[in-house]
Amino acid sequence: MTEQALLLVNLGSPASTEVADVRRYLDQFLMDPYVVDLPWPLRRLLVSLILVKRPEQSAHAYASIWWPEGSPLIVLSRRLQDALRPHWTQGPVELAMRYGEPSIEGALVKLAGQGISQVTLAPLYPQFADSTTTTVIQEARRVIRERGLGLQLSILQPFYDQPEYLDALVASARPHLQQGFDHLLLSFHGLPERHLHKSDPTGAHCLKGADCCQRAEGEVLASCYRAQCLRSAASFAAHAGLRDDQWSVSFQSRLGRAKWIEPYTETRLDELARQGVKKLLVMCPAFVADCIETLEEIGDRGREQFIEAGGEELVLVPCLNTHEDWVKALAQLCRRTPQAL
Repeated sequence: MTEQALLLVNLGSPASTEVADVRRYLDQFLMDPYVVDLPWPLRRLLVSLILVKRPEQSAHAYASIWWPEGSPLIVLSRRLQDALRPHWTQGPVELAMRYGEPSIEGALVKLAGQGISQVTLAPLYPQFADSTTTTVIQEARRVIRERGLGLQLSILQPFYDQPEYLDALVASARPHLQQGFDHLLLSFHGLPERHLHKSDPTGAHCLKGADCCQRAEGEVLASCYRAQCLRSAASFAAHAGLRDDQWSVSFQSRLGRAKWIEPYTETRLDELARQGVKKLLVMCPAFVADCIETLEEIGDRGREQFIEAGGEELVLVPCLNTHEDWVKALAQLCRRTPQAL
């Protein structure tokens, strides 16, 4: 039988907390047209302005959560890679990052050099977005085309509503839910609203009413990040047996002045504290591995903001990371991915 390699892909991280490495990483990340969707001259101008001060600020944030082994995202992703190997007997399991190292190009070249011809590409994003899922797929296809690798790709689709993923999410959160809490905030990574409009295949559904995400079906749902986030949240709450008043959804990590998906996490933290919430749990279901957006943005700055606003305790529920149920779920999801023809 032909070996089928598994290639896990996550976002990426700077090589170190040095300002130069952070600047290099941010430049690659922000110059991706799927991330900052402006014409090249405007994107180059905007990113150049951002890179004046942002790298130093981000370097400080990375330094506050950096582990002795390196970037938490990279370390946890490698641990997931190792944990998956016994569950993926079809061939090798490789890891790549969309930005930084290890690169998608390096991983695909390595697999082709080993005589592999079939690769299951697994973007580690539960919900679809052009700035996450699409850019990974397009980069892999670019490498295969330009390097003449002759690899065939099977692609893991967004798994926001898959029972295995939801069950693993509940299992990972259960110890924290059982310890008691006043409210659970499900904080997803944000997107500019224009990204939703651009990905709407009808051009007439997204953000055209308060209940547009609840009504999304078919091709609209398949390409709507916000609708998929809300479906993940509602399904998680149902699986976990939560009442409607025990949880809510928000979106974090805004950048720039454009209108982003609401409600904003920083706004919700203040609101919940003012409403009398003392012990707040926060989960970040758009991420499968803890990273700067969870550990620093929520675990450090978010906690400080919530307490200053009158709350007493903010508990960051860890991402799925290498939870046993998640490892098994991911292996099952990847095995179900239809092979390329």
